[in-house]
Amino acid sequence: MTDTTGPGPHTGAGTPRRLVVLRHAKSAWPAGVPDHDRPLGPRGLRDAPAAGRALAAADRLPDLALCSTARRARETWDLAAAEWSAPPPVRHDPRLYAADVPDLLDVVREAPDEAATLLLVGHNPGLEELVLDLAGDDLDDALDAVRTKFPTSAIAVLEWYGHSWKDLARGTATLTAMTVPRGGKAP
Repeated sequence: MTDTTGPGPHTGAGTPRRLVVLRHAKSAWPAGVPDHDRPLGPRGLRDAPAAGRALAAADRLPDLALCSTARRARETWDLAAAEWSAPPPVRHDPRLYAADVPDLLDVVREAPDEAATLLLVGHNPGLEELVLDLAGDDLDDALDAVRTKFPTSAIAVLEWYGHSWKDLARGTATLTAMTVPRGGKAP
């Protein structure tokens, strides 16, 4: 995962916290399958483990994962977490499916304060809009990359300081990294 060279997290009172945002891996479009039940496609099956490896290599493993109930998000979580020796607990929350920024923030703000790093696994356009909303007007390459496109398997890392996840608000975080891990080609 590539870190940006921009400023570090906003300083202030509170605990250093990290929100890792992972868009689900590439899904399949089987005929007659409702959107919520679409599985990962071949590329997604390769990219989801690559996302898990990227998070481990960058030492950005979460204390808690919050995951959409959609099949493609659950499969992304399962394959990414399988790359870690000790996956954290996961909460599958139906509010994360097709969520907008206020809904995503509602779920994140309910996280226990003991969790310094949260992983949020979900969908666009909500995740991209959340990253842009929380990062505010930071100027760096990672934010420009998110503005351009937040593709499947993209990972954005937001850092901020706060006493509680309830304190997370617009413009309070710094986007410190953005990457799009890809798995190898199918044999």
